[in-house]
Amino acid sequence: MAKRDFYDVLGVARDADDKTLKSAYRKMAMQFHPDRNPGDSDAEARFKEVNEAYDTLKDGQKRAAYDRFGHAAFENGGFGGAGAGAHDFSSTMSDIFEEFFGMGGGSRRSGGRERGADLRYNLDISLEEAFQGKTVEIEVPTSVTCDACSGSGAKPGTSPSACRTCGGAGRVRAAQGFFTLERTCPTCQGRGQVIADPCGSCGGSGRTTQERTLSVNIPAGIEDGTRIRLAGEGEAGLRGGPAGDLYIFLSIRPHDLFQRDGADLYCRVPISLTTAALGGQFDVPTVEGTTSRVKVPEGTQTGKQFRLRGKGMPVMRSTHHGDMYIQVTVETPTNLTRRQRELLAEFEHESSGETHPASAGFFTKVKDFIDNLGT
Repeated sequence: MAKRDFYDVLGVARDADDKTLKSAYRKMAMQFHPDRNPGDSDAEARFKEVNEAYDTLKDGQKRAAYDRFGHAAFENGGFGGAGAGAHDFSSTMSDIFEEFFGMGGGSRRSGGRERGADLRYNLDISLEEAFQGKTVEIEVPTSVTCDACSGSGAKPGTSPSACRTCGGAGRVRAAQGFFTLERTCPTCQGRGQVIADPCGSCGGSGRTTQERTLSVNIPAGIEDGTRIRLAGEGEAGLRGGPAGDLYIFLSIRPHDLFQRDGADLYCRVPISLTTAALGGQFDVPTVEGTTSRVKVPEGTQTGKQFRLRGKGMPVMRSTHHGDMYIQVTVETPTNLTRRQRELLAEFEHESSGETHPASAGFFTKVKDFIDNLGT
């Protein structure tokens, strides 16, 4: 039976790029895989056909020969003979398992060296510290390279040896039916080396646990939720592998007076009824430790906002500062004396729409609304 055109087998155009070829191959290989079609001889044949087509077209030289001569390029010893045209299941199946299951050559380790894990440290600071910036010392319990064996994991004076099961490759192959699977070596756990006489200080891991003191620079103006990375300050790698990183996650504690929005600060200040009505002034603290005076014009209403330029937080990597906004709330007096009540009652009796324009305007609208309902 004549072979089908390899491009038709994969369902792609003859000018398809490598990405399109791989995508088509993955889709069809998974569709006709024997594990998904147990006992289906047609599916098994299609699976072999798909693998043969992809094995040819993914190779630039093979594809060029196929485009020029077709299947004849691989017959009668052409283009490297039958061995070149035969499908290498270990390579194509490695593509599938590496893509879908995270297996394959990319997970092999060199000489048993493994990168250390990244660490996380949560750091809380005050708003004042975020304003000024500071250097903080933190205590971090972590794994460090074993001094006794210098990270090799072997007893001083000895060294790890190549694993006999995998020959130092870290992976072994096993035949499963008509294709070959590659898996992590069970003897060395993929490291490629074994330690016959482990170090007594670290038990063969090449690292020990210690508490380290690190200095962390907190720049002025830093914001809540910022992540600071300290490269190489994480856990030491296994058997001399590179260290991981340390990530500082910063939180700024809530402040009693200020709320922050980016580089701007907000402060809510209650003022007396008389100050709001007659006008006046008051002093407010700033986050830098000074005070600023705010003048209140007569007739100030609740919600009135005053802006103090440059009194907010510093902007990182610049010389600019945000602003501070003072929002006033008019406080209703309580625990009035008899005389105070009389004065307020007298004031209310003599007041008009001119002294309370907002409320007068509102109730005028209410009256008009009710009148319109009756018409």
